[in-house]
Amino acid sequence: MRSVFGDRRAIAILLLPALIVYVTVMLVPVLTSLGYTFFTGSPITGFTFSGLRNVGTLVTDPEIRQALLFTVGYAIVVTALQVALGYALALFYVFVLRRLSVLVRTLVFFPVILPTVAVALLFQRLFAIVPGNGVVNQLLTAIGVRPVDFFSDGLTAFVVIVLMDLWRSIGFYGVLLYAGLLDIPDDVIESARLDGAGGFRLVRNIVLPLSLPVLLSSLIFSINGTLKVFDTVLALTNGGPGNSTTPLTLAMFNEAFSYGDYGYGSTIALLLSLLCLLVTLGVFRSARRDLTKA
Repeated sequence: MRSVFGDRRAIAILLLPALIVYVTVMLVPVLTSLGYTFFTGSPITGFTFSGLRNVGTLVTDPEIRQALLFTVGYAIVVTALQVALGYALALFYVFVLRRLSVLVRTLVFFPVILPTVAVALLFQRLFAIVPGNGVVNQLLTAIGVRPVDFFSDGLTAFVVIVLMDLWRSIGFYGVLLYAGLLDIPDDVIESARLDGAGGFRLVRNIVLPLSLPVLLSSLIFSINGTLKVFDTVLALTNGGPGNSTTPLTLAMFNEAFSYGDYGYGSTIALLLSLLCLLVTLGVFRSARRDLTKA
């Protein structure tokens, strides 16, 4: 084995197939998309060189500004709730249910595997007002509150999207963080309990510091996923009402494939990629700073 890994030719032969696949699937599309940012048009209508005009349009486009605000706001809210509620679920599995958590974990995880369109149709029915009130509006009527048209206002539509995404994903983050909590040695927990730590003190002083690596991974995974939200919004509101719930991904899709401008769509994709990169680097730097202080 040492002779194989010490041979540069053998290493090249072993790595070459994976490298070819990576370059073909990842690097070529990325570089192609980056090149599109200097052009306008599409493969059907033809491309015209426009230089940095797409970047100038992006900076002054109010719809992109609205999409950016929605994307960032959605990412902050959903990421915070996903990680916080997932961590609470994980603590519940470990310290309350313990061995009886298998059934609960399965039931809570079940929405993760459901198709997005099916979940969107479910939430449309739950929050519907026409042709008949959904379950939510029926409950509001029962307590004396007038029915609300959730999908006619940007704020209420945003709330429904957040609730839908949390319902779909909370089981995944619960299981992910639960696996991280299982790596904490039992003798450390027992020693802390013998020293008088229990309940909130045990979680704050022992469990939370030891689970920071998996929390960091969950945070990065969540925020990158929420910044790139697409199918949830497309299936539930299609970016409406107006463009109040249109994320950058949907704006990119519309520009490239609905309006036939691959250049401007690729420029929006570049903005989204830079945003994901900056956020990930920010999370890493903050975590490193916290670990250094600790």
